[in-house]
Amino acid sequence: MAKVTISTLDKMKEAGERFVCITAYDATFARLVSEAGAETILVGDSLGMVLQGHDSTIPVTIEHMAYHTECVCRAAPEALVIADMPFMTYTTAEQAMTNATRLMQAGAQMVKMEGGTWLSNTISMLVERGIPVCAHLGLTPQSVNTFGGFKVQGRTPKEAKSILADAVEIQDAGASLLVLECIPSHLAADISRKLDIPVIGIGAGAGTDAQVLVMHDLLGLSGHAARFVQNFMEGQDNIQGALKAFVQAVKSGAYPREEHSYR
Repeated sequence: MAKVTISTLDKMKEAGERFVCITAYDATFARLVSEAGAETILVGDSLGMVLQGHDSTIPVTIEHMAYHTECVCRAAPEALVIADMPFMTYTTAEQAMTNATRLMQAGAQMVKMEGGTWLSNTISMLVERGIPVCAHLGLTPQSVNTFGGFKVQGRTPKEAKSILADAVEIQDAGASLLVLECIPSHLAADISRKLDIPVIGIGAGAGTDAQVLVMHDLLGLSGHAARFVQNFMEGQDNIQGALKAFVQAVKSGAYPREEHSYR
């Protein structure tokens, strides 16, 4: 697989070809994920839960993210590497520029931020200065305390309208990708159709342009799996087989199924 770029993902969306994102936090798994055929790797602040043992992503720092991004990028994966901006590291455009620069210098090709239209000016500034942005709407884990837990978003007409409006404005601000997490499948499919940029779903049904899962979830290592998680280790002899099975299932449309989606 040739090195994946933003242009690669844009062309895949235009062609109606699904692509894959898997989290990784070190060089070994970054290599395995890339070799399995995933086009994108997310160095997620989910490391706070699956590596550090916290009950949310909030304790993760920019130092943690820069360290793990460096580890992933040392594997020189063919996949495009996206790094999460952790909690309270992009409250102002200037703060976002400082912290995004750190992640890009650690090797990331894109940074990801959670939030709606309030991020528009920040996204525009980053993109203008050469830092591609992946936005994140729906269930945004850094806002878990505001939501009162990890709850599905966008179930009422008002919430759905707000998420769609945020998605359009974020695209217009210059975001290259959008993650939609834990929203009804019909809403995610509608947003994916209306946006020109690729949309990555997690717990958002089969109508998005791509799917992402936390690596530990798809390998069956999480103690409590969310509804949208499938254990791809089942029927496989090794981790490489499970990663490839996930990639193939996304590309063929076998995953996610109806039982992995929200109405």
